[in-house]
Amino acid sequence: MLTRNPKTKCSLQILQNSVKRHHMAHKVSSLLDAYSGLLSNESMILAVNSSFVDPLLQFESQLKIIESSFGMLVVMPSLDKVKEMRSSYEDIEDMQNLYHKILHIYENILMTLVSKDLYKLQILKTSVDAPCLGLLAAELSLLCSHEDPSTVQQASLGMCHLLCIAQCQNADIGKDKPTNGKSHSLQFPSSDVEFLPKEFQQDKSKIAQRVGQTLLPSLLTDFVWSLLMKLSSPDDKIASDAASILKFTLEFHAEKVTMVSKIVDTIYRQLCDNNCMKDVMLQVITLLTRTSPKKVIFQLMDYPVPADDTLIQMWQAAGSEASVAPDVLKTILLILKAMPGKTEDTLTEGKCFPLDVTNLMPLAASQALCTFLPLGSYKKAVAQFFPQLLTTLMFQVFYSSKLKLKPKDRTLYAQDALRVLLNCSGLQQVDITLMKKNFWDQLSEDPCYAVYFIAKTLSEYNFPQFPETLRYLYKLSVEGPRRSEDTVTIIIFLTELLNNFFKDRLPEESLVLFTNWINDSNPVVSKLILHRLVDMAPVINKTENVSSLLIAILDAFLSKDDTVVLQALFTLRWLLNELDKVTYSLGTRIGSSYCPLMDHINGGIRSMAIQHFGQLVRDMREYTWMLNDVVLEGLVPLILFLEDDDKRVAEACKNTLKICTSQLKWSTSRLLKDENYSFEMVVLSICNNLIISHRNYIRDLISDTLGFLWSSRTYLKRASVILIGYLAKSGGHLLLRDEIEVMLRVIERLLRDEDPMIEELAEITYDIFKKIDHKLTSATLKQNFQKLLKFFYIKKLKPLYNYNSPNGQIDSPTDSKDIKNDKAL
Repeated sequence: MLTRNPKTKCSLQILQNSVKRHHMAHKVSSLLDAYSGLLSNESMILAVNSSFVDPLLQFESQLKIIESSFGMLVVMPSLDKVKEMRSSYEDIEDMQNLYHKILHIYENILMTLVSKDLYKLQILKTSVDAPCLGLLAAELSLLCSHEDPSTVQQASLGMCHLLCIAQCQNADIGKDKPTNGKSHSLQFPSSDVEFLPKEFQQDKSKIAQRVGQTLLPSLLTDFVWSLLMKLSSPDDKIASDAASILKFTLEFHAEKVTMVSKIVDTIYRQLCDNNCMKDVMLQVITLLTRTSPKKVIFQLMDYPVPADDTLIQMWQAAGSEASVAPDVLKTILLILKAMPGKTEDTLTEGKCFPLDVTNLMPLAASQALCTFLPLGSYKKAVAQFFPQLLTTLMFQVFYSSKLKLKPKDRTLYAQDALRVLLNCSGLQQVDITLMKKNFWDQLSEDPCYAVYFIAKTLSEYNFPQFPETLRYLYKLSVEGPRRSEDTVTIIIFLTELLNNFFKDRLPEESLVLFTNWINDSNPVVSKLILHRLVDMAPVINKTENVSSLLIAILDAFLSKDDTVVLQALFTLRWLLNELDKVTYSLGTRIGSSYCPLMDHINGGIRSMAIQHFGQLVRDMREYTWMLNDVVLEGLVPLILFLEDDDKRVAEACKNTLKICTSQLKWSTSRLLKDENYSFEMVVLSICNNLIISHRNYIRDLISDTLGFLWSSRTYLKRASVILIGYLAKSGGHLLLRDEIEVMLRVIERLLRDEDPMIEELAEITYDIFKKIDHKLTSATLKQNFQKLLKFFYIKKLKPLYNYNSPNGQIDSPTDSKDIKNDKAL
């Protein structure tokens, strides 16, 4: 073995002693600098205190002096270190005296500061403002695990001091602090918690617990943030220690951490850069989700669609916490309530947009469900939220089908999530059936049909979640105003389930919902429920108390939307075909509701109302007495619209009049056949029958006809002039003189009509009223005359106009066999 040269050994000893003396000189010099600096600061404090400087400026300058003095104290070497470098007892005693003088000067500075102006005591308030404590605590916590024992000892002592300062920030102990100007030594405030340096040495769990208990939330967040940044450190030891302390802190105190969204976003970006400890970062996501699921999930949904692998891994990390699975699903459902793509730009009709310019958090949430739902930790929560998930995803299918995106951006996340939900809920067979019918490939083409088909398929398999799904749909239905798209989905879903599961009778609550939907201000909703009721007619027939439903449909006749009126007419007719005849207790009201529609501006509505009126009369032939008044109420439009230019309306009038006149036992039906039809002959026949059986109605019929004389439609004016003439001829003796004068004024206006035929017909009618007026010499005589004729005046009318109807099949009314018979009378 080699032996060291004695001369070399001596040289090393000399060198070590030289370095030691150099270090000692440096430390002694730093103590002397602190001593001289504090003396200088003390002089400045005294000078400012004795000056006439503005108190506010005094306070600001003196506060800076205090901060400078404190800085001098904290950079001083420890007394123990200095002692190690002194060789004699005298040197050590001198160093101790110097230390005491430095601290005494600092104490004098503080006391001098407040001796004159007590308001400056705010400098010493116990609510210490130390905004960097969190960052400092992170650095010290790492040093507590340093390889150098002396560094560990100093760091643990520093951690004790730091936590004491943090306690001062938390507790309001300044109220009891004496302010009488007496000298006090600098000491930490008393506390129930005692911090011992040894408990922080190499014990990361204890550090995390103590720091989490003591630091305010904002400072603890700084602590967590600083450790998070250390995970990217090139020093493996620092990164590993930071990871351990970070995990312990979040396990014990994650609920106190603020800025969760920022932390999650930072983790995402660092994971994308692959410059950090991936497993630890993902575990942080898990721990944050445990206490702040809503904040984490909202941030995870705020990234571009479709999600990349990094984001999916973060979703999986967030989903590993079974305890917060319900909260996570609630948050996702909250996001799914929004409509994707609703930005100012996308409202421009017909314009397509890429995904990155629209609000697509709902699409991200739909995609996220594909990750969360299959997780074993979510099995129980998925079962709990099945109705909400099913319904909300159907909403999203509806929204996505309306979203105008560029072809490359087409997304099917909602339907993918829907399939995952079915397979995670024991409904694999439903998914298989839908797939066999190529349903999923066509889902977005017709969302309304999609909702119907899913509900139908679920019903066919008698899905066990039916009761809670029905309750949830009902809850949604009664909660209040919703988007029309949502209401459409609810209506289709709910009605299909009801139709399949209730074969005998419907719950009474559902009838209330139907009634409200029929009267909805949105015509799309009204029309849809009316359409769905057609499919439900058999089960509605078995349900009691459907009168309110029928009345709601009658109210829909008054809608300003023609398509709603047409659907209401069709739905009512379909229901009446299915309902037991006992329901026809509403027959009179139903018949009266048809009458206003017979004069509707829409030809389709006119023809359907007239046709359905006739069917109602025919169906109620056993209750003719109930409808006689209604038939006579609708008689005027039924007659006048025989001349309608719309052939559908004219044909409907003929068919309905055949039914009505047969029910009234009038011999008019054969005149309504095409080969015999003549408008004037039909009017003449009806008026002759009125004289015989219903003369008391003639005045009301004249009044009804009067309104049509003002019509802008030529065929109506012609027909009404003829009808009112025959009614006057048959029942003119029933009119009062004032009424005759009104009629004369109206007819006189038509004598100047631009249509020659109307002018010619009006002249005949005008003469009729003039003759009636001439016969009425007084009101008294007329009234007596009425009483007399009421019993025996039954003379039939004869043709008056010789009218050739443009829609008629007979060249001249004089060729009609009926005219010859009338003349014979």
